[in-house]
Amino acid sequence: MLSVSTDSVFSHKIWNETELSKMAGKDMPFPMVSDQTGAIGKLYGVYDEDAGQNVRGRFLIDPDGIIQAAEILSPPVGRNPKELVRQIKAYQHHQKTGEVMPSGWEEGGSTLKPSTDLAGNVWKVWQPPKE
Repeated sequence: MLSVSTDSVFSHKIWNETELSKMAGKDMPFPMVSDQTGAIGKLYGVYDEDAGQNVRGRFLIDPDGIIQAAEILSPPVGRNPKELVRQIKAYQHHQKTGEVMPSGWEEGGSTLKPSTDLAGNVWKVWQPPKE
């Protein structure tokens, strides 16, 4: 896992020490990469030329280098770390088992085994969580 922004390494260090560690009670648990030229952001389509910075985006990339999920948010809306972890666990489970996760899946929840018999019959083996 990496965090990438157009801020300098020094800015990352200060942000971690003066903000993140106070909010989360610990340091950033993964490396923060400085993309001051926006080169990485441009590759992923999140670099805002006018602002000179990357907009909020996250990408789940599998071991083969294939993007499995992407989310791009404008600055007013923050990301949801719990959803990111849920998706990582779901993709990892799929890679291990070949099973697929239905809507709202949480670790340990029911999964589906893809087959031609499943088409039109999902309702028999899975129901959405009640809200």
